[in-house]
Amino acid sequence: MTDAPGAAGTERTGSGARAGTAPLSRSGWPQARRVARLAVHGPLPEVEVPLAEALGSTLAAPLAALTDLPAFDTSAMDGWAVAGPGPWRTSGRILAGDPAGRREAPDTSDAADRSGERHPGTLADGEAVEIATGARVPAGATGVLRREHGRVDRGLLHPLYDLAPGQDVRPRGQECRRDEPLLPAGTPVTPAVLGLAAACGHDRLAVHRRPTVELLLLGDELLDSGIPADGRVRDALGPLLPPWLTAAGAEVTGVRRVGDDFGLLRDAVRFSAADVVVTTGGTAAGPVDFLHEALAAVGARLLVDGVAVRPGHPMLLAELPGGRHLVGLPGNPLAAVAGTVTLALPLLHALLGRAPDTPRSAVTARDFPGHPADTRLLPVVRTDRGVVPLAFDGPAMLRGLALAEALVVVPPGGVPAGARVELLAAP
Repeated sequence: MTDAPGAAGTERTGSGARAGTAPLSRSGWPQARRVARLAVHGPLPEVEVPLAEALGSTLAAPLAALTDLPAFDTSAMDGWAVAGPGPWRTSGRILAGDPAGRREAPDTSDAADRSGERHPGTLADGEAVEIATGARVPAGATGVLRREHGRVDRGLLHPLYDLAPGQDVRPRGQECRRDEPLLPAGTPVTPAVLGLAAACGHDRLAVHRRPTVELLLLGDELLDSGIPADGRVRDALGPLLPPWLTAAGAEVTGVRRVGDDFGLLRDAVRFSAADVVVTTGGTAAGPVDFLHEALAAVGARLLVDGVAVRPGHPMLLAELPGGRHLVGLPGNPLAAVAGTVTLALPLLHALLGRAPDTPRSAVTARDFPGHPADTRLLPVVRTDRGVVPLAFDGPAMLRGLALAEALVVVPPGGVPAGARVELLAAP
């Protein structure tokens, strides 16, 4: 579908307009992002899910420790737990998982069974017990002597280096204490968060429900496979957007092709059950760009209708009946990426209950020319001197984006070399 340039104008300051009424002025890029974040009245409801289902969601309540971490004094190295000054008499072994610091009985045969009878033990001065990394340190121990720092001769363990009190012991509660708050509400659940939650005793997490997203790919010209030919082009956004939206915390419930037909588009928008409908193409004023007309037919309210940003200025955000939302992305791939970071991600993060991202910045290694009135979003890579732009940054191109480490925000008028600029994460 055609993506024609949007009409120039001042920033919109109202609260939106019904689709089909007088068009809104284009929003400035920072304002459009704020509108997207404020488009929802609050995050989606809290749900409790198993750890395996929590990845990508957002904590709805602070994460607190259910136990001290470590829960007991733990050996940080393979070696010997020792008591008092050396040399020490050695006996037995404590493995990771042994309860209460129990240790194996001394080895009394050439073919001793290491899984045989065990007995509890408290080390007295002059005693040592072999210990594995992660094993519970027995009562009475004053430290752990690393395996490479000791030598056993005729049943006596001799230190090769001085041993400080508490050496190579992770004391109980070193990382946190029971009931200590670890992470605030609004924290994205990453693999590291899952690991921390498991380590401190959680089986389930209270999170905000992930927003459902349906992706509608508009246009008769799109091919799902094969070599582009005969005026048709490969769909690049079907492969690109779902994993990106999923990584941002959404649950993508469907990806559908919708031909250049007003009725098909109207019904697809009207009957979608998703919290957020994302469309690609049809946002401008071409002969088969029916999105504005379809939004008017379903009673949508336009919140953003065009943004002063390049690429991607003919993007839009609408509120659908029932509190759902629609993000209309341009059809050109890099323009659609710009629309995603401008409108879709801030909207999804608000639904997830996440705090706005802390802006990242970098220094420019060279001049970045700007548009006289519009913000520019450009793919860049980092160098020792700062960020530099990549070639192939046209609205329909993805070659530069595929190499990019980030997108740089170039304000109207551009910036000189050595200036500090905002960075956005690349998909």
